[in-house]
Amino acid sequence: MATAVAGKGLEGIVAANSGVCWIDGEAGVLAYRGIDIHELAEHSTFEETTYLLWNGRLPSQLALREFHAQLALARELDQRIIDMLRSFPASATPMEVLRTAVSALSFYDADEKDNSHDANVRKSYNLTAQLAMIVAIYDRLRKGKEIIPPDRSLSHAGNFLWMLNGVKPSETATRTLDIALILHADHELNASTFAARVIAATLSDIHSAVTGAIGALKGPLHGGANEAVMRLLLAIDKAGADPVEYVKNMLANKQKVSGFGHRVYKTEDPRATHLRKMSEQLGRDAGQSKWFDMSRAIEVYVKGEKKLNANVDFYSASTYAMLGIDIDLYTPIFAISRIAGWSAHVIEQLDDNRLIRPRAEYIGPVYPTHWVPVEERG
Repeated sequence: MATAVAGKGLEGIVAANSGVCWIDGEAGVLAYRGIDIHELAEHSTFEETTYLLWNGRLPSQLALREFHAQLALARELDQRIIDMLRSFPASATPMEVLRTAVSALSFYDADEKDNSHDANVRKSYNLTAQLAMIVAIYDRLRKGKEIIPPDRSLSHAGNFLWMLNGVKPSETATRTLDIALILHADHELNASTFAARVIAATLSDIHSAVTGAIGALKGPLHGGANEAVMRLLLAIDKAGADPVEYVKNMLANKQKVSGFGHRVYKTEDPRATHLRKMSEQLGRDAGQSKWFDMSRAIEVYVKGEKKLNANVDFYSASTYAMLGIDIDLYTPIFAISRIAGWSAHVIEQLDDNRLIRPRAEYIGPVYPTHWVPVEERG
């Protein structure tokens, strides 16, 4: 029997030592390698932030140029992966496709059998570039459009928008997505990252760890919440309803309103602070503030009524909508960002590995309970 009882869902349990990410839920602080997320969102880029997560320090100018070059060179998919993407049924969701394709990527990675630190860094470059390509390529294939080759002169965010839409993205759109990728890049031992570390701890490969992480992210209680937020906004808009009255009725009927509250934060999710600003700015620039206005009205009501703060999912929904991104791509974009953190945690786990094997508090029938012949069972 276990010697310590965990809270339900392992709440409050420290499961690993890590130097990647720090959260102070009481103060609403999120920091990557000690640098506050607000500083990174205001001044950094996704590439620089990813370097920081993987290496534990900010890059020099030369190191950052080399990082950009390595990530650009990794924007390549084996034709057999593309053929596989073409073969998926029309009913396949982008997250199902991403989960399956990432698993298959291991077949074509020259470093697959090498679990050393340097090999895992090289595989992390590949995975970071390839996840974005898979999402963009599959979205075009399912819509009957031609695949857009990557543009290695663009940033990671810019290239994704280019491959997705086939037009060079504006600076505003590129920077908005870049900040969103920074905000989602890591979040300590969330469900998907913990899944990745558990898999890596068995000395399995990084592709298996990331595949497992994507499987965890796919769940609506983890990565799918922003999709639920956007579907709520669309339902309110279609009904021509007042957003506050609509949500008030939901709460009265004991229905969950996605995008509020967080297991860790007792104050505002610091990522929501930036996404709120981006949602408002995009709406103002486009002269179409409907989604932001609805979101803000709901946020104020839920905060006042339930004392719940908006989390990272709430305003990412309207932000992505203003970028013209389909709802079922919201969670895959989460993965495109979180691969930076997943990789950092897998590398950290394997650099000082110990098999992760917690105990369970047994609550079954009292021992000893004996086997009984079938004819004597009631």
